Amino acid sequence: MSSTTTLWRPTGPEELALVEASGWTAWPPRLPEQPIFYPVLNEDYAVRIARDWNVPASGVGYVTRFEVDSAFLERYPVRQAGGATILELWVPAEELDEFNAHIVGRIEVVREFR
Repeated sequence: MSSTTTLWRPTGPEELALVEASGWTAWPPRLPEQPIFYPVLNEDYAVRIARDWNVPASGVGYVTRFEVDSAFLERYPVRQAGGATILELWVPAEELDEFNAHIVGRIEVVREFR
């Protein structure tokens, strides 16, 4: 069995409804104005986005957690988007179906902010 890497994704209610519709196994296609899918590498960063950005934008913010095959993720360099713990992966929208195919298990909601 191959190893997995835990990723987090802060999300709002619309995106979460689409994840639920997938059976909690896939992220929805990006919108035309969203060329990149940004999962993050730690829960604290995801909490800050969900609480500080998603709640003001849509009234609720969720933090999701999921596992992805580690060998597959090697193609995406870790990007530092701010401080030392502000780490994310940049997955081009056209690669999201392949990314979804490498999710191991289910996407789960681990935090909710209102």
